[in-house]
This record gives sequence, C-alpha cells and structure tokens, in this order.
Amino acid sequence: MIALVEGPKESVSDILEEPVSASRINCFHSCRQKFFFRYIQKIQKPTSAALHVGKVVHHALQQWSKRRWLGELSDTDSIRRDFEEGWKAQAEESPVEFQPGEESTHQEKAWGLVDMYLRETPIPLDETPEGVEVLVESDLSQHGLPTLRGVIDLVRPGGVIVDYKTTATTPNEDQVLHRNEIQLTAYGLLYQAATGVKAKGMELHHLVKTKVPKLVVTRHKPTTEKQRSKLFRAIESYLGGVQREDWVPSPGLQCASCEYFQECRGGGL
Repeated sequence: MIALVEGPKESVSDILEEPVSASRINCFHSCRQKFFFRYIQKIQKPTSAALHVGKVVHHALQQWSKRRWLGELSDTDSIRRDFEEGWKAQAEESPVEFQPGEESTHQEKAWGLVDMYLRETPIPLDETPEGVEVLVESDLSQHGLPTLRGVIDLVRPGGVIVDYKTTATTPNEDQVLHRNEIQLTAYGLLYQAATGVKAKGMELHHLVKTKVPKLVVTRHKPTTEKQRSKLFRAIESYLGGVQREDWVPSPGLQCASCEYFQECRGGGL
C-alpha cells in the first residue's frame, strides 16, 4: 500500500491571490469539501490506474503533436517510444496503485488507445499545429476577477482548440457540452486574450476505453457572451465560497470514485 502524503497547507488568503483555472472552479462547484482536501489541506493520494492511463495517453498525444509542430518523425514507432518513456516517468513522479500483476495489462490498454487514435485521428498528418500544450493567462481584473490560467492541449490552424479526454463510456454530445462548458469557455477566452481573435471552434477528442477502443469527436461552436458571463459568475461564486471557507460536502454518485471518500466519511473537517 502506498502511503498518502499531506503537503504544506495552503491558506485561504493565498488561494484567493492565485490564478484560477477551469479545474479549480469545477472542483469547487462539484464538491467544496473535495476542494478543501485537495487545495487547502493538500492531501496527495496515490495515482489510480485509470488516472495514470489518462496521463500517459495524454503525454503520448502531446508528443505526437509536438513532433508534427517541429517537423520531426511522428510515426507509430516513435510515438510508442515516447509512450513507454512517459509511462515510466509518470510512475516515478507519482506512484500508482496497481493491483498485483495488472500493470502490464493497463499499459497495453493505454497503448491500444494511443494506437487507435493514430489510426483514426481526423487531424491530417501533414497539418502543422498552431500551438501545442500552450500555457495561457488572461488578466480579468477589469471584471473584478483574478487572473485566469489554462493549458491548451492543441491549437489547430485557424484557431480550432482541441482537448483530449479518456473516458470509460461513449460520450453524449449534449452532456459533454454541459459538463465541459466552463473549460471550453475558459479556453476560448484565453485563446482570444493571447491572439486578439476569437477561436474558430472547439473539439473534444474522446478516446473511449471500450473493449475495442474508439474515438468520438464532439465539435463545439465558439464561445458566446452568455457563456463568458456564466464563467465570470462561476468564478465569483468560487471566490465568495473560498473567502467564507465554505467547505460543505456534496454527497452524490460522484462519491464512489472520489479519492477523498474515506476522509469525508471520517468526519471531514
């Protein structure tokens, strides 16, 4: 069993001064006590096998995009080497709780997702990305809000933003937009802040971990003013809740996969 680690606690004042991100906002609004455990108490848990698979798949696709961006060899053998290096590096950086004898099985399933994507990707192999793994910030002080920060997986020519997702179930397009609206809106705002023009559109590339892996691409329109307003209200709600130290839990179906379930059941605060 890998022991959990509790890092140096973060103060509320420090949190309020830090840039906000879609992941922080979503975490807070999904369960405020989970936010408390993750960002205030900084309780670090062993990486689950599923999360490790997602990270390594993301790393391999990032390398695929970078190779095309730099004009380097991006064939299957090259990406397989990048994948294997990423598998080892991620495991060393963040220990993974594999069941005995299951690591190789998870590794082959993860590579199966990458291999499938390389065969079925809608992105032409000779297409040069506009940007890869881009860290972008936008100063929202004119709206009375902190800096917004995000990392965009891939920007295709013309300003089409791509984000990679690994999922166990086939996504429904309407539900996908609902669940990822804050992230997509944030990316659209960040892209415009960096380039001065609106993103042409958004694509979520879902690598589905079914018995036979498959790719589902959902395409979304550019960010609207209504979505921007909703994002700003979500940030305001986040800031107000953190300032009040509102760490009320939100019990629900999501608890079954929450890494802080035992802490929450044990009394939480």
